[in-house]
Amino acid sequence: MYMIRKKIAFIGIIVAAVSTIMCPFLKVVLVGNWNMYQTDENLFFITNGLLAIMLLFIFIQKTKLFNFFSKLFFVWCLLAVCAVYFKTNNYFGMSLADGVLSKTIHLRWGWIVLFGAAVVLLVSTSKIKPKTITNEESSNKQ
Repeated sequence: MYMIRKKIAFIGIIVAAVSTIMCPFLKVVLVGNWNMYQTDENLFFITNGLLAIMLLFIFIQKTKLFNFFSKLFFVWCLLAVCAVYFKTNNYFGMSLADGVLSKTIHLRWGWIVLFGAAVVLLVSTSKIKPKTITNEESSNKQ
């Protein structure tokens, strides 16, 4: 049986959602800093979709599904940073152009904020043991 610490879960969801909009995820030399929406729209919508589903599971109190989706969100964040890293290093398929591009585009600190929020979401659920009644306790009650 799982328990959701709702305040911590809300903080994690809010930080993750705000970080996708406000924090820089890539630094492009001539353009400046890009948030997640500017980096990849599909990545942005899937990330915020997962957050919306987790928010729904908090409201309808589906703790096992929330726990599963918080683990899925953490794995999704790992896949997202790997995908962006490999995309910036292998964009054109030519080693010269990819070398120049990978030297001009850098990952920024927004990924750390997103991972922090994912860890907060993982910590917001905890497994609790159901209380068992032993023979001594049942005999004391009677």
